[in-house]
Amino acid sequence: MPDTAQANVPFAIATYDPDRLRAALRKMYLIRKFEEGAEDSYTRGLIHGTMHLSIGQEASAVASCMALTDDDKITSTHRGHGHCVAKGADVARMFAEFFGKEEGYCRGRGGSMHIADVEKGNLGANGIVGGGLPIAVGAALSAKRLGTGAVTVCFFGDGANNEGAFHEALNMAAIWKLPVVFVCENNKYGMSTSTERSTAVANIADRAAAYAMPGVTVDGNDFSEVAEAVETAVARARRGEGPSLIENVTYRWRGHSKSDRNRYRTKDEIAGWVKKDPIARMGAMLVTHGIMAEEDIAAMETDVDDEIAEAIEFARSGTDPDPAEVTRDVHTDRAA
Repeated sequence: MPDTAQANVPFAIATYDPDRLRAALRKMYLIRKFEEGAEDSYTRGLIHGTMHLSIGQEASAVASCMALTDDDKITSTHRGHGHCVAKGADVARMFAEFFGKEEGYCRGRGGSMHIADVEKGNLGANGIVGGGLPIAVGAALSAKRLGTGAVTVCFFGDGANNEGAFHEALNMAAIWKLPVVFVCENNKYGMSTSTERSTAVANIADRAAAYAMPGVTVDGNDFSEVAEAVETAVARARRGEGPSLIENVTYRWRGHSKSDRNRYRTKDEIAGWVKKDPIARMGAMLVTHGIMAEEDIAAMETDVDDEIAEAIEFARSGTDPDPAEVTRDVHTDRAA
């Protein structure tokens, strides 16, 4: 990794070329606008069920995937829209999934919490808290046994770090030195319970020591900090040195889900975190270092708005599933 300390240049600026940095900012906008569009569609009654928005956490998702290729894998969470986009998902197909259309990633049967895009290495979001942890360990074990060189990034929230699956997954990954990077997106609340009330350690990354792996806590709204931590962990995994635990401290601007009345947080607390907007910080970094101008960023945002509008229209005009095929792709044909 380049030594950026003396030059006082952020890791991301020193490591990635301008095109990749611009593409990263665009993905962050795409996540934000996608979720705002999904929220609006839900309010209009176009989407049924519930959803868990990650507005305010965009840097964590995009920066964590910068070190990955399509051959590398991720596992996601119930708050997984950002991870899907960061790993290269098509927002039109994502909206189609939300709208319950055949053109969706899971033929309209998965909805918000169960999008998978195996071609891009996304093994799927998961409605079970901590459910992606053992899946990630399995994927990493497979990669090691087959010698593919692939790394798995496992996203999970702060609530999952108190689940048994968390401890079992980290222990097994460490024993077998598996190529997996555990990325905890600590947005300060597991549903309505704060980490201060639910977790004994001050930093979730401190728990890495119990499993003989590196653990680091970073500012999850700082694209460059997250990218540096994950790049280091992925490189370690590719060298065969085993897993790492990274804690991205961030914040969700919206409630836990669409049914959350959000009475456990103060308006001042939310406003304070909105001021730490990861997209604004990323844009400012690119302007400061001459990668983009303010007008370029404004044009990018407009372009993303247009893409989201087209994606929603694609979903609305999609194909409704045939009720007679409700179990298709759900049950296995034993005769096959």
